[in-house]
Amino acid sequence: MSCFSLVVSVCNFIVCINQIWCVLDLKFVAGSANIVKCEEHILTIAMSQLALQMSSLGVEGEGIWLALGTIGMLLGMLYFMADGWDVQDPRQKEFYVITILIPGIAAASYLSMFFGFGLTEVTLETGRVVDVYWARYADWLFTTPLLLLDVGLLAGASQRDIGALVGIDAFMIVTGLTATLVKLPVARYAFWTISTVAMVFLLYYLVAVFGEAVNDADEDTQSTFNALRNIILVTWAIYPVAWLVGTEGLALTGLYGETLLFMVLDLVSKIGFGFILLRSRAIIGGGSEPTPSAQETAAD
Repeated sequence: MSCFSLVVSVCNFIVCINQIWCVLDLKFVAGSANIVKCEEHILTIAMSQLALQMSSLGVEGEGIWLALGTIGMLLGMLYFMADGWDVQDPRQKEFYVITILIPGIAAASYLSMFFGFGLTEVTLETGRVVDVYWARYADWLFTTPLLLLDVGLLAGASQRDIGALVGIDAFMIVTGLTATLVKLPVARYAFWTISTVAMVFLLYYLVAVFGEAVNDADEDTQSTFNALRNIILVTWAIYPVAWLVGTEGLALTGLYGETLLFMVLDLVSKIGFGFILLRSRAIIGGGSEPTPSAQETAAD
């Protein structure tokens, strides 16, 4: 990258941050209608600046989707921060903190992949070289437990059940990463199978155990839980299929299409998830559920 391109990139980034900051400023000086207008303006500005940024950096191929993923996660994080800036209710604050962390971590992951830091090459024993974005797995190792924590607290699940599900989730991610990094093809598919079985068990646990816990909650909470559960069920079930047909598996699709698919799945499962949760009446209405941090561990 030339010095001139670097300067242009920095300037473009500063302009984006300056535009985004107006959301936070408007929280104190304007009503919600102005905030919505500002956010729409920010999106337009951000996309135009992104185009200039990518042009100056010579971004091409899957880098476009990594850049869009970074911008999408940052905008989602800033929207959640602005929306919950003056929230006072302890229960609402707990959900906002967890949900803001999710796109924040994902944005850092996408930015590292965009600059090539989260990328490595694995040479298989067959001689095929696979480009592996290991930062994606680092993202999932932190963000997926937070998603499950959000759902568990909303459902009123016990700390024991939430901890068990988070443990299964961590096992699923680690075995999935192992499937990506090992060089022996048979071992790759073996670990992929183990990770996929863990995911199936996780989704069953989510439906059966958390679904039973939320039965005692009010109608708004149940409706929100069902919507979030369905997002997890659909998007998470696609991830192992994307791995199998992508460059890390059978290589039926290229890195360009694979990165696009993962970006869409990540945005839906994180930003879409957070928007539904934080705008639901179960959260903004105060609800009758106990504060998540005050819940006791259920006993057999």
